Amino acid sequence: METKVGSVDGVAKPVSNDVGGLPSATCHTVSPSAVSCSSDATLGRHLARRLVQLGVTDVFAVPGDFNLTLLDHLIAEPGLRLIGCCNELNAGYAADGYARSRGVGACVVTFTVGGLSVLNAIAGAYSENLPLICIVGGPNTNDYGTNRILHHTIGLPDFSQEVRCFQTVTCYQQAVVNNLENAHELLDTAISTAMKDSKPVYISISCNLPAIPHPTFSRDPVPFFLSPRLSNQMGLDAAVEAAAEFLNKAVKPVMVGGPKIRVAKAGKAFVELADACGYAIAVMPAAKGLVPEHHPRFIGTYWGAVSTAFCAEIVESADAYIFAGPIFNDYSSVGYSLLLKKEKSIIVQPDRVVVANGPAFGCILMKDFLRALAKRLNCNTTAYENYSRIFVPRGAPPECQPDEPLRVNILFKHIQNMLSSGTAVIAETGDSWFNCQKLNLPQGCGYEFQMQYGSIGWSVGATLGYAQAAKDKRVIACIGDGSFQVTAQDISTMLRCEQKSIIFLINNGGYTIEVEIHDGPYNVIKNWNYTALVDSIHNGEGKCWTTKVRCEEELKKAIETATKEKSDCLCFVDVVVHKDDTSKELLEWGSRVSAANSRPPNPQ
Repeated sequence: METKVGSVDGVAKPVSNDVGGLPSATCHTVSPSAVSCSSDATLGRHLARRLVQLGVTDVFAVPGDFNLTLLDHLIAEPGLRLIGCCNELNAGYAADGYARSRGVGACVVTFTVGGLSVLNAIAGAYSENLPLICIVGGPNTNDYGTNRILHHTIGLPDFSQEVRCFQTVTCYQQAVVNNLENAHELLDTAISTAMKDSKPVYISISCNLPAIPHPTFSRDPVPFFLSPRLSNQMGLDAAVEAAAEFLNKAVKPVMVGGPKIRVAKAGKAFVELADACGYAIAVMPAAKGLVPEHHPRFIGTYWGAVSTAFCAEIVESADAYIFAGPIFNDYSSVGYSLLLKKEKSIIVQPDRVVVANGPAFGCILMKDFLRALAKRLNCNTTAYENYSRIFVPRGAPPECQPDEPLRVNILFKHIQNMLSSGTAVIAETGDSWFNCQKLNLPQGCGYEFQMQYGSIGWSVGATLGYAQAAKDKRVIACIGDGSFQVTAQDISTMLRCEQKSIIFLINNGGYTIEVEIHDGPYNVIKNWNYTALVDSIHNGEGKCWTTKVRCEEELKKAIETATKEKSDCLCFVDVVVHKDDTSKELLEWGSRVSAANSRPPNPQ
């Protein structure tokens, strides 16, 4: 698969590439006539091929003068599609959503103005352990090491500001490519590090390099390969022995899945252990979608005081619990109010196991530990039997009267009926967290939300990226009006990509999640005519259908239209509800988080 792209004429002058603390080297760019390689053996082509080898077939980008030549080369790669986004923040969010489905995502922006704009999205991907390749078109190689002041910068002849900003939100930033001699090594090291660490990386490519042939790119890239990580066998045996002894003595042990199951690639191993041990299994809120809810002993979401009914009682009354990949922060612990005891727990992280108060075992992969433990545990169904005895099925919300204002619980009753193996749910930060947690996911139904970072507006870009990656699923996005106002523009990109997602805009006039933590006039937003906005973005180009609903009958008609007659369209449903219509879980959670936030200073 050959890709013919143009090359840059002329010879660039050798210059220094001092970039704030990064290794210094001399830049030796060469003209095509001086290189014994074909005109398509270029840095741009190599990067494009590497992305395709990783499984990236779509790259989210915002053009700027420093990345335009690089974009030419990405476009020229037959296996790669360039998705132009409305702004860099959304491009980063889209790469985040894409990575959740494909396992890796990529975005391309321009120097500093683009890089600092995408930074927030990269931080969110870092918090969620997503491998994301953030590529920035950088300054001309001749400008490094000079006193020149460039546009798109803060007016100082120091080009290291951007890379320094990325240092705390990426796992590798040394791929500042302003020298063709080491470009191959820097790119492959950055990409490999992203995949090994499952975190974002930063790559900067000087704007005059992508089209210049170089001998290091004279062949097609060797297929991308990472050596498999292995557990320390002696440590694994010891950890399994200690855990099995601990759990087999317990009367009513339980299992809880956490969000780091994804980065550990341990979902199947978790199910194998659940099948073998007979324990009741629950999931932490940020891990919803990573543990199969159709499992016969699944008891719901463990989220302290706002858990699924009867779930917290079973987990917190257990005499032993094994948490696989947990993250205990102030949100997941409901303001640090979980009733768990360390001496009853086994904490399994992606490469570490801690049994009760000790011992601890390192260099052990979660999936290896869970599979080995499955062979050593006695089957014990006591906790699930206790759950079955106390369980009372959840009641349905009261029926709406004709023309009665729509309630949020009625909305989610109908969303529940839309779910299948051919759908995926994207839940925006806010009350959608709590309402979507109560959805029962059928086998194969996707589910994503950003709990650790909780950046409002994330879901618009994430819906774009996830839908682009998972063409076999119809995405159902639940987005609050406040969040939508942050990132609404990229509805246009969804239309350009001919996506068929269904967006439920929950229109309640403000930042409801903030209201329940601490209310004030700043939580009220200007109401928009959302359907008219989306219609204007549509502008007759692409397939789009919008409607506004205020009662249950209108909602039912909207869902029927979206799933049947308009199943080939992007569907946008403006759901008008009362400003104080929230889930009971948000009311409880908000008061506890508020209490945690407002703790007085400890005496000094």
